[in-house]
Amino acid sequence: MSPASQQTVIAALCKSLRGAAVFNPEVQVAPACILWPDRDRQWESIVPILKGKLPELMVLGDYCPENRTGSAIWLRCVMAGKVEEVILPAGSTPILYLPGVSRQDLRAIESCPDRLKPLAELQYRGVIWSQVNAKDWTILAFLKSDQGGLGLDVAQDTETKHAMQLALSHVVDEQVSLLQGKRLDQDFFNTLLTGGDPTRDLLQWLDQGDAFRQSRSEPEWQAFIQVCKSQLAFDPENDGILVGGTQLANREGPWKAAWERFCEAPTRYPNIVNLLRKCQTPVFDLFSDADTVGGWPQWNDEQEATLQKDLYALGQAAPHEARTKILELEKRHRSRRSLVWAELGQAPLATALQHLALLAGSTQLSLAAGELSDLAAGYRTRGWQADDAVLKALAVSAHEKDIEAVSTAIRAVYLPWLEESARYLQKLWQVERPLPSQPDPSGSSTVCLLFVDGLRFDCAQRLATSLEKQGLQIEKREKWAALPSVTGTCKPAIAPIVRKDAIAEEPEPYNFEPLTAYQFKKALGNNGWTILDRKSSAPAVSSIDPPRLWAECGDLDHEGHDRGWKLARHMDSLLAEVQERVTALLAAGWEKIRIITDHGWLLMPGGLPKVDLPKSVTETKWGRCAVVKPGATTNAMEFPWYWNPNQMFALAEGVSCFRSGEEYTHGGVSLQECLVLELAVTGGGGSKSSSQVELTDIAWKGLRCTVAADGEFEGLSLDVRTQPGNPGSSIVMSTKSMKSNGTASVVVENEELEGSPATVVLIDNNGGLVAQMATLIGGGTA
Repeated sequence: MSPASQQTVIAALCKSLRGAAVFNPEVQVAPACILWPDRDRQWESIVPILKGKLPELMVLGDYCPENRTGSAIWLRCVMAGKVEEVILPAGSTPILYLPGVSRQDLRAIESCPDRLKPLAELQYRGVIWSQVNAKDWTILAFLKSDQGGLGLDVAQDTETKHAMQLALSHVVDEQVSLLQGKRLDQDFFNTLLTGGDPTRDLLQWLDQGDAFRQSRSEPEWQAFIQVCKSQLAFDPENDGILVGGTQLANREGPWKAAWERFCEAPTRYPNIVNLLRKCQTPVFDLFSDADTVGGWPQWNDEQEATLQKDLYALGQAAPHEARTKILELEKRHRSRRSLVWAELGQAPLATALQHLALLAGSTQLSLAAGELSDLAAGYRTRGWQADDAVLKALAVSAHEKDIEAVSTAIRAVYLPWLEESARYLQKLWQVERPLPSQPDPSGSSTVCLLFVDGLRFDCAQRLATSLEKQGLQIEKREKWAALPSVTGTCKPAIAPIVRKDAIAEEPEPYNFEPLTAYQFKKALGNNGWTILDRKSSAPAVSSIDPPRLWAECGDLDHEGHDRGWKLARHMDSLLAEVQERVTALLAAGWEKIRIITDHGWLLMPGGLPKVDLPKSVTETKWGRCAVVKPGATTNAMEFPWYWNPNQMFALAEGVSCFRSGEEYTHGGVSLQECLVLELAVTGGGGSKSSSQVELTDIAWKGLRCTVAADGEFEGLSLDVRTQPGNPGSSIVMSTKSMKSNGTASVVVENEELEGSPATVVLIDNNGGLVAQMATLIGGGTA
């Protein structure tokens, strides 16, 4: 590569200008000046730039000494050192730029204009910056010539010359090396003038309209028009912005690239959607789909309206019919989630539908079977995913009608499933009464308990997934809550306190609280636990003796009572707060964080069923439980209070409530309220991080699952689980090692699981999770 190619065009131009003064001192005298004639004023636009690089450059023109511009006489005076305002650098050769003047004008002394005559004789004492053929340097000649120029490949048509002239101030900033090997035609120069990104300019024009035009100079605007004509066969000025919007939505030919660019960052062009809504749309029919008309927001609107009606109709369907219909709707609408309208929040029902489909799949199989341990295993394996799907579906919708449609679908398939499993659990509970257990601090010299009020099983699973993605190790342990499943009863039951030191032999059950908040804290302190205030930063292990810490974070229960079903919209932020606390505690030196909770809850948009319990027979009544007055009789089920078995309380059957309109509540017996998950979190081990491996594709053929991965997949194995962090939830015949081409296949052995949600995982030799992706068994992704 030549030295010239490593510099900018303007640097090469300056070098060429100064190089004209080179002489042989053996036979020549130094030239008095360098004359730069420019009859067509081609170079005039960059002269101000050159003045900053060539202090010896002066210009023939109207008198303006501060700009080093003046008449021919004035230029001669500057050369003679008689002008105080302009001092030429010592040892430099003056360069005189002569706009509107040709070499011939100077040579014909007899006919030379009077204003030029003082300069005429300088052609003999100085030199003229010219080509080897003695012609003046034009822009085209300098760029194209390989004899004194840059030797670039430049088109010579009129349109290119015009575009080159307009873009000259941009051309000179380009590196010569980047221009070599390119065809410099009108499109190149017009694109350069408009900023080098014609697709961005097109989208900005469609987004801003007249404001875009007003923000551009006339040369830039004309260059933009020429680029559009050349590359898109479209004239912004004559065709107009509505035609441009139509072309964009149709996504045909060269407009496809513009559409893809828009989809990459649609929020950068907030007005384009409104523009498309003003355009004349094609006729939508039964054959219209995302591939043919997906660029039109009107078509997406029609699809959303149709889906809304279909979801409303589920309110009249039997549960099994509603599930089948939801899965059919998912097949019809899932392609819309890949369109830009979903990213812009304009396809909320299509987005919610993927979660409704998971809900339908998760509730196909009843949990009401077997013993208590069987019921718990079914919920641990797949049941909790239904609860999670409900929250995610509700978190998507924003408009009232959409929320009602999604809620109708949820109630159609979820409420009967909840009712059935709750009644079955209540039946078992009257025979087997599982007791809560305190967290096991064994295996660690330091103990930190992080209490999260109302961390339901599915929320704990979601939190665990986030922590695993962070590279942390998670151990899971399921537990039963105390009865009734309210904070006052359950929190002391799982706290590391000694009952005889804190709680009376026969506490009163009025508020289901065996001790006050003050007594609770005192009991913790008496047992050697330091209590961390919610607002305090994580303390170092070395600052606490003994190293036992009780911390609290993320009050999901309080938010649920305040917000009802809208808790779903805030769940991710609430869990993120817990994750942040865990990270801070680990950073402070706590080697294992045990995340514990008191109880779960029921959530049903539109409210849970109500069952009557007269106020006259109760001393206190909550949503799902009540204290019955002595001697009063009711039809409600009764259970002994955990802290005083001699005290009974009434429980609403199934998932019903003693209060009307309850969307969020707890206190009764259901899997959602009573089966909770304890998480033990430790720092990450030596396994590969998820950032080093990525699952790129999942393909199902029957019950055979084939995956592809990118990254450092050597030594990893493929598994399919109902719980990504639980090896015992594997549903494949055997795990398979990843092949050298980054693929592997496994087979699910239970045909009845087809259509159920699961998670594809990659694990290392130690069993650690490296990557995961949700899927539907038999086909589909979550």
